[in-house]
Amino acid sequence: MAKDVLCEVNNCKYWEDGNKCAAKAIYVVSHNGKKASDSEETDCKTFDPMA
Repeated sequence: MAKDVLCEVNNCKYWEDGNKCAAKAIYVVSHNGKKASDSEETDCKTFDPMA
């Protein structure tokens, strides 16, 4: 497992200084079923906008 998960989406409630993700788990899905050819074919379902 990665020790540090980086994220530049600073309007997510899990974003912390230094572009760190503070979520306990990360959920990433593919637009094409179980396989993706590149990062543009994926989405982070962990994203939760700040209120």
